[in-house]
Amino acid sequence: MRKRIYVLLWGAVLFWGAAPVVSAAGYPATPQTSSTTPKKKKTSAKSKKKGKVKGQAAPTPDRIKEIQAALQKDGSYQGEPTGKWDAASADAMSKFQEKNGFPASGKIDALSLNRLGLGSETAGKGAPGPAAKPAPSPVTPAPASTAEAPATTTSAVPADPPAK
Repeated sequence: MRKRIYVLLWGAVLFWGAAPVVSAAGYPATPQTSSTTPKKKKTSAKSKKKGKVKGQAAPTPDRIKEIQAALQKDGSYQGEPTGKWDAASADAMSKFQEKNGFPASGKIDALSLNRLGLGSETAGKGAPGPAAKPAPSPVTPAPASTAEAPATTTSAVPADPPAK
């Protein structure tokens, strides 16, 4: 009899353990993914979005003409401003930078533009910090009146009697 009870109990355990597997058999299996290697999605050429341009954009031809004219006025650039940054422009900028004590890179930079009078007022300066709190103004005493009142004191308490 004991043997029969053990067999029934063992069968019940197997049945309840297999129930979730049997009940999910009618559903398609979900694919397993690996968390260590992400898959790259294929994108078509039409769906690619262009990201933001990082860094500073190249100056416009009008801006280059301004710089060349300023270098010409300084005497570093020979010829007429063309609006194209070429070897002659880079050489002129290099001469100008060397003459003014800057590193002679021949590239357009904020310090050189400021010295040429073409830069902004904030170029080469740090980001603005918090505004300083104004210092408290010193308290000035009120002006004394010219007519002084007589000093009178009245006391409601009688004076102490003289000590004996």
